[in-house]
Amino acid sequence: MSESSSHGHLPRLTPGHYRGFAFVHWVMTVEERATGWLNDLFHSQFREAMMHVLVRHDLFCPAYCLMPDHVHIVWLGSAAGSEQRQGLTSFRRATNRLLAPQAWQREPYDHVLREEERKRDAFPTVCRYVFDNPVRKNLVREWRNYPYSDALVPGYVDLNPKRDDFWPVFWMIYNRRVSESRSAP
Repeated sequence: MSESSSHGHLPRLTPGHYRGFAFVHWVMTVEERATGWLNDLFHSQFREAMMHVLVRHDLFCPAYCLMPDHVHIVWLGSAAGSEQRQGLTSFRRATNRLLAPQAWQREPYDHVLREEERKRDAFPTVCRYVFDNPVRKNLVREWRNYPYSDALVPGYVDLNPKRDDFWPVFWMIYNRRVSESRSAP
């Protein structure tokens, strides 16, 4: 069920859809599709800002991709108290400062993954869609060669989605975190 879009906002699901163990694909576009901001320094600062948000809001990011005029992010809640909408608000505020004089468009796009998209055999396809963006835009021939995409999981600096063992390792880490959060007092 969507909330009203009477004030020119994109329709949103109720806040509960973005809490807890939600899986959400977020897309943030730069106003007027401005380019020229994407470089190694921005990427590094983007990663630092995201890591703070992931830790603060109990989130994992198995896939992100910075494109010349927009960004794709996949976040998974890793605890019952995970708050993706609050996390995204904090993240947008922090990265808007990095984008200046550009800014993110007012409303991000989101897709809360349905149960069938969250399954172990289907979920990597969602992430692969994110990683394949630069291939579809002819920026690279192979997604693994694009320098502005990766995964971020707090505490696992060497976790790399470009490695063949990424998914088994990712699911092991994620399931352990979920289990720990459910058994915490």
